[in-house]
Amino acid sequence: MQQAIESERLILRPFSMSDAERVSELAGDKQISEMTANIPYPYTVSDAENWIRTHAELFLSGKGIVYAIVLKESSELIGAISFPKLENGLGILGYWLGVPYWGCGYATEASKVLISFSKKHYGLTRLKVMHLVGNERSKSVIEKLGVKYVGDQTNRMKGKDREVSVYISEA
Repeated sequence: MQQAIESERLILRPFSMSDAERVSELAGDKQISEMTANIPYPYTVSDAENWIRTHAELFLSGKGIVYAIVLKESSELIGAISFPKLENGLGILGYWLGVPYWGCGYATEASKVLISFSKKHYGLTRLKVMHLVGNERSKSVIEKLGVKYVGDQTNRMKGKDREVSVYISEA
């Protein structure tokens, strides 16, 4: 069973179906869609439910893990953090936060605790993170994690070619 992880201000816990409406509300912001590889706009409750349904199989397969980011003091869901791919020691880190929670250090805090936990429990040895070119907020998070920039590449996302900056380092 996927266990919760705590940091100073956050709890990372598995998503449940009861989170779908909140996920739709937060991830449905056009700014989130514009800065992520695979969140469409608009983003419906049905989209959120379908996404949440994929988490258990991903976890049980051992090939990835997805967590809800929740404020410890209020139990308020504020975003998501994951290793959508976690194989052979390499984890590809992904995250998004609802717009009202940007600039508070939550993405960095959640990333650090998930990386540390995954080193101990999932054999994480190497880390890969990407952000869309121009996403300065995500770039700042990645720099705070100490992951090394290796270059830009073009990825096909949502039917378009998009430039992404790629970072890889030892975890």
